[in-house]
Amino acid sequence: MKKTILRKYANLIAVKGVNVREGQEVFIDAELDQPEFVKMLVEECYKLGAKRVVVDWNYQPLQKLHVKYRELDNLSRLDNYEEARYQHYVDTIPCRIYLLSEDPDGLRGINQQKMAAALQKKYPIIKKYRDKIENKYQWCIAAVPGVAWAKKLFPHLSKHQAVEKLWEDILSVSRVDEDPVAAWDAHNRDVKEKCDYLDKLEIESLHYTAGNGTDFTVWLIPEGRFCGVTEKSLQGIVFNPNIPSEEAFTSPMRGKAEGLVYATMPLSYEGQLIENFNIRFSGGKAVEWHAEKNEELLTKLITMDEGSAYLGECALVPFDSPIRKTGILFYNTLIDENASCHLALGMGFPDCIKDFEKYSLSECRKMGVNDSMIHVDFMIGTADLCITAKTRSGKEVQIFKNGNWAF
Repeated sequence: MKKTILRKYANLIAVKGVNVREGQEVFIDAELDQPEFVKMLVEECYKLGAKRVVVDWNYQPLQKLHVKYRELDNLSRLDNYEEARYQHYVDTIPCRIYLLSEDPDGLRGINQQKMAAALQKKYPIIKKYRDKIENKYQWCIAAVPGVAWAKKLFPHLSKHQAVEKLWEDILSVSRVDEDPVAAWDAHNRDVKEKCDYLDKLEIESLHYTAGNGTDFTVWLIPEGRFCGVTEKSLQGIVFNPNIPSEEAFTSPMRGKAEGLVYATMPLSYEGQLIENFNIRFSGGKAVEWHAEKNEELLTKLITMDEGSAYLGECALVPFDSPIRKTGILFYNTLIDENASCHLALGMGFPDCIKDFEKYSLSECRKMGVNDSMIHVDFMIGTADLCITAKTRSGKEVQIFKNGNWAF
């Protein structure tokens, strides 16, 4: 891939993704797949005035070794230097960038129970720091190709050709054209108009139906709002947390969802794929689920903590989105979730409350925003999906018809 094009992508992530401010620190999480691109991204952050950029490298085979050989007590512990890193985030409010390129099957065979148990034990320590920086910092998740990921998508191509093809598709759906920043400015305006329309309806509930058996109703928070593509931190900085992104989303009312939903794409979770699954909700909680592949992992996900069986997000994405039009199943939730309407189990978003900056985190959760150690999206969009909104005045308004916006 031409370096000039990759440079535009790196600049887009730094400028629109996290919107680095003068004097901020930046922390980048990346796999070992694209070191040259990471170097470009680091430089773009420095050009915007970052005072320090730190890169943390990840490698799935090492993660498997840690889980295999470390005792559970050791794997579950945060040492002083690790807690000091979290405290540093609280003290400095840095930008966080996550570059995804991992193998969708890269953690196949890992001890799921041990890995989940370690996370459950560490989470109460992590949570006290996470809550202190919630909505205060800028973050962005973006994708870059990895060889194993590219070969899974394009097995008939050579490694080099597969990576090049995946670069082309990532850059295309991320709107990396002649002027990516201008393209994202226009896209941000378009999605905001849709969110504004949805908010004016004062929606009480959303009813989803599709020919595959999905028949599901979820209730929204009276004080809630729809967000899309951009977010604004409590520091007053606007940023794009997901590149690409096509969704208008909100956090529903915890404890108020009923019915059955069918996933329409595989879910890549913890380096493994969960396929052909459905979930039934009652009293807002997942009470029954089945999967043809990796049902045990789906169970681990749903039972991670008290909040993991409840919904944290309802996202609306048209079936004719640019990502869907590629015809590619990316096996990567960042991209696949923007090809389809989706729901998320786990943590909700406090900034989906109107004037959220006026409320504490605990107040937002009392209004109905779910809390959990996880936030995992799963796709439910189909070509025949219909969504009907019931407004607080009792009116019914069709929001989606045949998989796309009905307005």
